[in-house]
This record gives sequence, structure tokens and C-alpha cells, in this order.
Amino acid sequence: MTLGLYDTVILGAGGAGLMCALTAGQRGRRVLVIDHASGPGKKILISGGGRCNFTNVNATSQNAQERYLSANPHFSKSALGRYSPQDFIDLVSAHKIAFHEKTLGQLFCDGSARQIVAMLMDECDKSVSTGGHVDFAFGLDVRDVTHDGGVFRVTYGNLNATTPRLIIATGGPSIPKMGATGFAYDLARQFGLKVVEPRPALVPLTLGGDDVLFRELSGVSAEVVARHNKTAFPEAALFTHRGLSGPAILQVSSYWRPGEAINIDFLPGNDMTETLLAAKRANPRATVRSTLDKHLPARLSEALSGRLALNGNLADQSDRKLADAGTQLSKWPFTPNGSEGYAKAEVTLGGISTAELSQQTMEAKRVPGLHVIGEAVDVTGWLGGYNFQWAWASGTAAALAV
Repeated sequence: MTLGLYDTVILGAGGAGLMCALTAGQRGRRVLVIDHASGPGKKILISGGGRCNFTNVNATSQNAQERYLSANPHFSKSALGRYSPQDFIDLVSAHKIAFHEKTLGQLFCDGSARQIVAMLMDECDKSVSTGGHVDFAFGLDVRDVTHDGGVFRVTYGNLNATTPRLIIATGGPSIPKMGATGFAYDLARQFGLKVVEPRPALVPLTLGGDDVLFRELSGVSAEVVARHNKTAFPEAALFTHRGLSGPAILQVSSYWRPGEAINIDFLPGNDMTETLLAAKRANPRATVRSTLDKHLPARLSEALSGRLALNGNLADQSDRKLADAGTQLSKWPFTPNGSEGYAKAEVTLGGISTAELSQQTMEAKRVPGLHVIGEAVDVTGWLGGYNFQWAWASGTAAALAV
């Protein structure tokens, strides 16, 4: 067994772990990054359809309380305030990686997500020029972690490493087919840290009961507003063979709890009560179906008009019934019977409690030298680059303290 002494050992070579490694290495630290995967940045490589939605221009400390979910909605502000989207954009630009803004502030590589992983690895290599060094150990499971006298001892494969600073950057259990597990939570509990109940987030929702009939619309999408209480997301929704997906649904899923309903406005920007009443006056022989056909995909308008059960011409319907139909179309209730779980969840909500950590350094208050970053922490961003920005910012915050 080989014994290595490092200034910092980082468990996990995802976005947060790599950012922490390159920053610490460039500060002259000797760093070891351990990951059971065969190479770095596995989730980065599949993100954004392979183009990596690497940040969002709105993922700032000013928006943190609204756009990052946590038991402490203020916790992320410190790290996000010290490492901004523009800081990462500058790094991407310095590596001459072409990118574009898609919608709602989301930035994607023009080429491949591999460019982002290569950039992070190149930055790790630059640590040599400052007297630091970043070593990697891929394809090795962490078998044991102990702590004695201010020193952590990590056993991985048949090797050992010791360090005064241990960084947990192993993420959450979302996308288990890529090897994701709850290892971070197990390690946190080993050291007496509390864990906020983890659950899938940014995940498709499934339908049952009467709503199961909407599965017949599998493949149909439309621009909608999805709402949960006072939270609303104006983006696309997609019907699937199991239920509902698409950006609007993934967003609202982070707020949804089992047994609760979500509401969908199928015609955002339209007063459907007024639209139906105006259509009745202008063309009494029109139908609800033909009116909806002007605004929605044909299969969707057929399904919705069928569920409204207003048969016959608009002239045959009372104004009250048309008003009720307009209201339902703008607040159509669905009560999902579940979600597609961690297998399809982009991230994990919950995680290691922020009450246990310093928002300045990400260090455990009761275990000096132990830091937690990225998705392992109870900080979960909106869809569209927010979680990557948290990875970059939290990784940097920890690295500046080691």
C-alpha cells in the first residue's frame, strides 16, 4: 500500500471537484482527486445534450434566494457573489471555446461539452507553474475515511492518502446509471453532519388516475406556464408515455411534493374566457375544438376540448360554461402520482445541511478541515446552468480556504 501526503484530497471529479482542484492547485497546493469513474466530468459530458449548459448569466447572488432551493435560501449568496457567471465566462473565453446564449440566460458550448472538461483539466495542469500539483486517481472506490488528530486518512483501492483538508464533492444520487450514489451523505453522517432529506429534482412527473388519459399525447409539446402555488415557469411542457416533462415541468418538479397538484396554463398570454366568448359572437357555429386549434397542436386541442365536454357549437354553450372552460384552460390541474425518480432527475434536492457549513469556506463547523461542495450540499438551482454555477462557485470558495 502506498501512502501519499497531500495538502488537499478531493473526493469526486465532477464540476465542483475539478474547479476546487484547479483553484487549490494554482494556489500552490498539492492536491489529489479521487473518483470511481474512469475519467473526469462524466455528468458534464452528458449535460446540455452534449454541449454543456455551463452557466446562466442570471445565476448571481442577487437572484440566489429565488433561484436556489435550500433550507437556508441565503446560504449560496456568499460563494455566488465571489465567483460570478462572468468569471467562468472569462475562463471559457480565455480557452477560446465558442458559446452561445440559448434562452433565459442559458449559455452552451457551440461545440462539445468535452471542451469544458478539457479546459478544467488544462487549468489543473497549470498548477505546476505556481508550485502546486494536481494528481488524479480514476477507477478507484473510496473504501474508508478516518479522521485522527486533525488528519484525514483515505483508503482508495489499495492505496492510502493523508491530508489535513478533505473535500466532499461526490454529488447526489441522481442518474445512478453513471455511478451516482448517496456516498456523500453516508460520509457526512459518519462525521455527525445532518442531512436534509434528499429527493429527485428537475425530474419528469408521472400521471395516473383520470390524468393517465393524457399519456395518449406522448410526444406533443407546447409553450405553457407551469405553476406550483406562487411559483410559475413559462417554458415548454412535453407529454410523455408516463406523464409530463419538458423544461417547465422539470422546473416546477423541484417545488412539487407527492399529493400536491400543479396547474398548467395552456394558452399563456391569452384570456381564454374572452377568446371563447369573442369566438362565439364572431362565429357562433365554431366549436371549442376549432377555436383551440388556432392556438395549440391539433392533438392537444382535441384532448383538452374532449375533456371539457362542451359538445356542439359555441352558440350552444352558455357564457358561464365558456367562462369556466377558459378558467380551466388557464389553470388546468394535474396531480402527479410520482416522478421518474433519480434515474431521470438532473439533480438532487436536499443534501448535507447548510447549517453544518460555513458559507464562506464550505467547511464543516464541527469538523475542521472537512469541506462539502457542489450538489452534495443542500443547495439546488433552477434548470439552465444554475447548478453548474453553484459547482464552480462552491468549489472555488472551498479552494480559497485550503
